[in-house]
Amino acid sequence: MKTIIRLSMTLIVFTLLAFATLIFAYPLDGYEETGIRRVEGARLANEGLAKGGSQPPGAMLTTGQVDLRLLGKDLDLPPADPAFTSQIVALLGENADRYGIAVLDLTDPENLRYAEHRGNHRQNVGSVGKLLAALGLFQALADTWPDDLDRRVSILRDTIMTADDFSHSDHHTIRIFNVETRELIRRPIEDGDQGSLWEYLDWMVSVSSNSAAAMVMRDAMLLRHFGQAYPVSEEEIKTFFSTTPAVELTRLFQQTFWEPVTRNGLPLDQIRQGSFFTRQGKKNVNGGGNSYATARTLMEFLLKMEEGVLVDEWSSRQLKRLLYMTERRIRYASSPELKDAAVYFKSGSLYKCKEEEGFKCTAYHGNVMNYMNSVAIIEQEIDGVKLRYMVIVISNVLRQNSAVDHQTLGTEVHRLIKQEHQVKSP
Repeated sequence: MKTIIRLSMTLIVFTLLAFATLIFAYPLDGYEETGIRRVEGARLANEGLAKGGSQPPGAMLTTGQVDLRLLGKDLDLPPADPAFTSQIVALLGENADRYGIAVLDLTDPENLRYAEHRGNHRQNVGSVGKLLAALGLFQALADTWPDDLDRRVSILRDTIMTADDFSHSDHHTIRIFNVETRELIRRPIEDGDQGSLWEYLDWMVSVSSNSAAAMVMRDAMLLRHFGQAYPVSEEEIKTFFSTTPAVELTRLFQQTFWEPVTRNGLPLDQIRQGSFFTRQGKKNVNGGGNSYATARTLMEFLLKMEEGVLVDEWSSRQLKRLLYMTERRIRYASSPELKDAAVYFKSGSLYKCKEEEGFKCTAYHGNVMNYMNSVAIIEQEIDGVKLRYMVIVISNVLRQNSAVDHQTLGTEVHRLIKQEHQVKSP
């Protein structure tokens, strides 16, 4: 979504961006289980049987291999290691005070190493907040069918959603793949577009579609309200949102997306999604608050997911699979150093410019605000050593290409982790 606002003589460019439109998630063999047609298209493209690119080595894990690595561990974040933290901060150079960063090295589960710098610095993390939209949906599924995983799968796979005004508007394109004809269409979501709830989740995470996110959030609220009567008809959906008082919709929004944060042991004053991701979604439902997160709380989110306690084991596993990247990588994840690694990634940015002599405003180069936020899990086996670590990067470095900065940082952190465990690239 890009908005240009003119205030007297000042030109302000305010852009909310997350993933580029060619980033994909979920393992390539996942179509049979999930029915996500885009996944089948990506698999066929990788085999040269449909349009699309091939995958890097790190993107070839099967669904069964994309799993939780800390089940049953019940870990808390360890205290920050001063020496490890100093090494990480040194990578940030002269702009260290413009970053919040957390790195958790899981390579040796019995000897976790944690680095944190400005871990409590809070800012809007853009589309990283879509993790909380997913959390709200998975929490509603678990609360509605706590002991029936088959029913949860059925709801995700068989519920057909039809895009309505909640999806207005978004520039991110999605991939609509016809499994029978192998035809691929790339375009933004339009009114009337249909897909399963699982597909809308995938569009929300894989290409960071704001329209898909708004539809997922709409249905998470419907599921929270209607319970086991969900899914409901299109007519019932329209009636519900048009006749329910605004204050009640706000209360339902917060019950759907704020309560799961605290129920899962995270502090609401440090991590929160305060609104829908589309202009019309915000008009339809007032979320009632701002959006923000810190490096520390996002790291706690990932740690709980890896332990299988984010909602429950099944929900944690599904969320991690949605984050698994299986196509073009950008920003932090685009580091060539990571091509052989499995990468689980979500990113979001927010930049803002004003007129300045000698300065040209381009994407990710804001001179008023230049937020770039990366959440990543990296897994790679080298010489029998299974490198596993998590990274959260929150930055606001003005007048620099923050996407390139995060890519460079991804390279340097990976080299540092390899050095610490005395392994070299193949």
